[in-house]
Amino acid sequence: MDALRKHASKFREQVAKQQQAVVKQFSSSGYGSSDVVVIDEVEMQRHQQLEKLYRATRSGKDFQKEIVKAAETFTALGYKHIETGTKLSEDCCRYGAENNSDNMLAKAASVYGDARKHVEKEHEELNLLLSSQVLDPLRQMINGAPLEDARHLAQRYSRMRQEAETQREEISRRQIRVRESPTAEQVAKLHAAEAKMQELKANMAVLGKEAAAALAAVEAQQQRLTFQRLVSMVEGEKTFHLRVAAILGEIETEMVSDRQKKESAPPLITPLSGSEKTMYFLAEAMHPFSAESEKELSFSKGDFVVVRKVSPSGWSEGECNGKAGWFPSAYVEKRQRIPSNNLAGEVY
Repeated sequence: MDALRKHASKFREQVAKQQQAVVKQFSSSGYGSSDVVVIDEVEMQRHQQLEKLYRATRSGKDFQKEIVKAAETFTALGYKHIETGTKLSEDCCRYGAENNSDNMLAKAASVYGDARKHVEKEHEELNLLLSSQVLDPLRQMINGAPLEDARHLAQRYSRMRQEAETQREEISRRQIRVRESPTAEQVAKLHAAEAKMQELKANMAVLGKEAAAALAAVEAQQQRLTFQRLVSMVEGEKTFHLRVAAILGEIETEMVSDRQKKESAPPLITPLSGSEKTMYFLAEAMHPFSAESEKELSFSKGDFVVVRKVSPSGWSEGECNGKAGWFPSAYVEKRQRIPSNNLAGEVY
C-alpha cells in the first residue's frame, strides 16, 4: 500500500511539472528572459506593463543611437566639405588677383572665392549646432544613470519573479507531502513556505510599482528629448540652407549683372584709314537717350543722327549736334544714306 501511495505521489509531481512547462512556454519576459508562471492577475498586469516599458525604452535608446550616428556622419562630411570649399575659395581669389581686373572671369572668380568663405563659415556653424544641440544631449541620455537605474529595477523585479516561481513550486511539493504524511513538521514547513511566498509577493508589488514608475519617466524623457533634438536638426539645417542660398543668390546677381554690362557695353571704336570709304546714313531719334559715359551719345526725340557704324551687339556709333558717341540702335530709325567723305555734301 505504501509503495502504491509513493507511486501516486511521484506521478502527481510529474503531472504538475508538465503543467508548469506548458504555462512557461506561453509566458516570457522582455526584460529578464524570465519564464515565470503568473502568480496572480495583478502580477500578470504588472509584468506586462514592465515588459512594454522595457521594450519602449530600449527602442527609444536604439533610435537615439541612430540619430547620433547620422549626426556624426553629417559632421564628418561637413568638415570635409569645409576643407574642400576653403581650398576652392583660396584658388579662386588667387586667380582673380593674378589676372586683369577688367577680365570678366577673373572678377567672377574673386567674387565667388570671397562668397565661398562665407558659405564655409555657415557650414562650420551648422557643425557646431549639431554637436551642441543634438550629439551632446543624446549621448548624455543614452549613457545616463536614469535609464540604467530604471532598467536595473526592472531586472531586479524579473529575478524576484523567478524566485517567486521557485517558491511556488516548493509550496506545491510541501502540500503533496502534507497530504501524504500530515505530521506537525511537514505542516510547519508548508506554513513557512507560504509565509515566504507572501513576503515575496509583497516585495514584488513594491518593486514592480517602483520599476514601472522609473521606466515610464525615462520613456517620457526619451520621447521629449528626442523630439526636441529632431526639431533642432531641422531648424539648423533650414537656417543653413537659407543663408547659403542668400549668399549664392547675391553673387549670382552680381556675376550676371557684370556679364550683362560687359555684353551690352559699347564696342571699342576702331579708327578708319583715309583710303576706306564707308556709307553712312541719316537716322531720326524715335526715343530720347541720355549718355552714361563719355563713350555714349545723348540726343532727344526727333533729333537727326548721322550713323557711321552699326555693331552686332545692338549699339551704333554716330554724330548728333556736334558730338559723337555710341547709342542703342533701336532708339533711331534710318532715313537716308550719305557718303563718309562728304558728310555735309549731297544726300543720296
